[in-house]
This record gives sequence, structure tokens and C-alpha cells, in this order.
Amino acid sequence: MSLSFFPAYLERPRAAWRGLTRRIADYMPKGLYARSLLIVIVPMVVLQSAIAYFFMERHWQLVTFRLSTAVVQDIGSVVDLYRADPSPAHVRLIQKVAADRLGLDVAFLPREPLPPALPKPFFSILDQALSREISTQIKRPFWIDTVGRSSLVEIRIQLENSVMRILANRNAAYASNSHIFLVWMVGTSLVLLAVSIAFLRNQIRPILRLAGAAQDFGKGRDSDWRPHGAREVRQAGYAFMEMKRRIERAMEQRTAMLNGVSHDLRTILTRFKLSLALLGEGPEFEAMQKDIEEMQRMLEAYLAFARGDAGEAASMTDMRALLEELKADAERHGHATQIEVSGETNVIVRPDAFKRCLSNLVSNALRYGDRIAISALRDARFLTVHVDDDGPGIPVDEREDVFRPFYRRDEARTLEEGFGTGLGLAIARDIARSHGGDIQLGTSPMGGLRATVRVPV
Repeated sequence: MSLSFFPAYLERPRAAWRGLTRRIADYMPKGLYARSLLIVIVPMVVLQSAIAYFFMERHWQLVTFRLSTAVVQDIGSVVDLYRADPSPAHVRLIQKVAADRLGLDVAFLPREPLPPALPKPFFSILDQALSREISTQIKRPFWIDTVGRSSLVEIRIQLENSVMRILANRNAAYASNSHIFLVWMVGTSLVLLAVSIAFLRNQIRPILRLAGAAQDFGKGRDSDWRPHGAREVRQAGYAFMEMKRRIERAMEQRTAMLNGVSHDLRTILTRFKLSLALLGEGPEFEAMQKDIEEMQRMLEAYLAFARGDAGEAASMTDMRALLEELKADAERHGHATQIEVSGETNVIVRPDAFKRCLSNLVSNALRYGDRIAISALRDARFLTVHVDDDGPGIPVDEREDVFRPFYRRDEARTLEEGFGTGLGLAIARDIARSHGGDIQLGTSPMGGLRATVRVPV
């Protein structure tokens, strides 16, 4: 047999084990809090169940059988005394000794058939113990009732000329105080479980708050979160704060650099404009004026894309009012526009940046379509805005390419707002992603292009 056989031979149980673990993982909770509770609860339940089982099977059952053996031995002694001398005087003496010394209420009834056997109780340790001992020690027909009376056990034994009825205390044949152990065990388990739940909740809460702070930062929102909790959680929090500071510092440096570049370039353009004004009217004046205006527009588009509208604080924004403004702008340009808003209209976004994002999409829809429809839907997790038009649309294989900066299409339409710079859609997606969302392109029900903005709330 070759050595290569063994890996193939072991692969089957490995695959079965992986499949089993995957199926178990499908039923396991996904949250850290729920999994932590399982880590605490499952061992506690298993341990308590094992203790209860061994206690019931060993200690409780053993004690019950020994008590039942002692009671049956007493009953056997009474039976022997009666069979030795069944005279009335001796019977009265037997009854007195049984009541005073053995705790048994003994009566001798006329001989008659024993009552029919009663149904066995579900949990019949006492019934099993007494029945076994009577059959072993006395070896006479008997009838037993361990259910009818709560504190007494009735036993009837058929003798040669009578039926002996014995009433014995249940406590004498049954370990009745064992429930105290179970009560204490369950009670302490519940107390420990409550303490564990409270402790775990306090340990999980800092992790949830850290996750919330990271989500707020990803959505461009400010957060007053401070690290707290366990040492490892605080270390993760300090690392997150340091990363946040580095990102903000890099953004501030980029913004400051771009502001300086913008100032210098605007100064040069201003000089061009002054020089052009001094030249006066001429055949080349209009062409140079258009070139300078085009440079001005391109410069503003480049800087807007590079800045990404950073620095604006997020605030509660009425989405219906914002869409009404976009509708009014579109109608001023002579385009029929419809809006539809579903759900809650107030959303936390950076209002100027988000308006610029939607304005880019609406402007491109105006450029290539005659009719426009804008719809917004806010649910428990996301705000979704659709911008539909009836234009020529964009082929499926190019819908991701148009998101690249400076990408231009020479065909029927382009999705850029920067007056030919190829940055309109790139700016819009950059703004959407700075809110933690994204933009997707699809086919509109109106026959043109559908631009979908989806940001978390």
C-alpha cells in the first residue's frame, strides 16, 4: 500500500467534519453577546445536569432503596409475629408495638381479593423499591399504593386467613428532602447566570460602542466616543482614535495644500483675465476668453473632486425639501420632473455634499433625457434614491468604467458634471462612499438610465 493512500483515506472524515461544523455554525448565533452567553450557559447547564443525574441515580436512588428495605424489614417482622400467634390479644400487642416502635399503622382485614393494581407513576423510584423488597423478603401477594395519599404509603399483604394493611409514612421509605438540593442547585445557577449576563453585557457594550463610533466615522459623522471597558477593548479604541486622527490630519493637509494650489492658480487666471482686458477687443479676444473660462471650470471641478467636500458636518436633513429644490431646478430648464418620497424624510447626511451628489446625477439626466423621475425610500437601515430618465442609457459593460475619474464617452451620453472634465460621476460616488454608501447604475423603467444612491442611516 502506497503512502499516498493515507491522505486520501483521511480526507473523507475531514470533509464530513467540516460539513458538520458548517451545519452547526448555521444554527449558532452570529452576535458576540449571544455567543458569549452560550459559552457561559452551556457548560453550566451540562455541569448541573450531570450533577443532578448522578445525584438522582446514585445518591437519591440508593438512599430510597435502603429506606424501603428497612421499612419492608419492619413489615416482615410484623408478618412473622402475626403468623406465629394470630390470637386477638397478640394482634393488639403487634399493632401497639408497630405503632409505637416502628411507626406503622397495622390493621388485619378479613381475607378478600386484593384490589386491582394501580397504574405505575411516571417517576416510580419508591414504587419500584418497595415492590422489589416485598417480593424478595416477604414473598406473599401484595398491593401497593404510593400515589393516593401524599404523606402515606398504603401496603396490603395477603396472608393465609386475612389481609394485613399497613400505612407507613412516605418519609420513612423515601428520600423526600432531596428536592432541597435541586432547589439550591437551580437557584444558585439562576443567580450566577444573572450575574454572568450583567457582567457580559458590561463587557460587550464597549465593543458595540466602538463599532458604532467606527460606523459613524465611516459615514462622515462626529462622535464623542471615548475608550472604556476591558484593557484589550481600550487598546483597540486607542488604535482606532489614532487611526482616525491620522486620517483627519491627512485630509486637513490635503485640503490646505489644495487651498494653496487653488489660490495660486486663481491668481494666475486673474492675471490672464486682466491681461486680456488690457488687450481690448480683437479677433482673438473671444477665443481666449472661452479658454480662460474653460480653465476656470476645469480647475473648480478638479479641486472639488480632490477635496471631496471634506470638512462639512453631518446634520439632520429634510430629504423631501432637498428633492423639491432639485425638481425646481430641473423644471426651470424645461424638463418634466416627478419626485416620490416614501418613509421618514429626515436623514442625517452632509447636506451640501449630498445635494451636490444628487445634483450631478440630475444634471446628467437633464442633459440626455426629456423626462426625469426622482424617488427616495428610507427604511430602518438605508436611504435609497433613484434618479431615472428616458435617455439613451449606458451599455452594461461601461457602467463601471464611467466611475473612473476623467473617463469620457464620445457616444450618446456621458455621466459627468464637470463640463467635460469626466469627474461628475466620480465626484458623486466619492460623496456617496464618504457617507458609507455607494452608487450603482442600472436600466430605468422609463427606458433610460437609473442611477441609485444608497447610504446607511
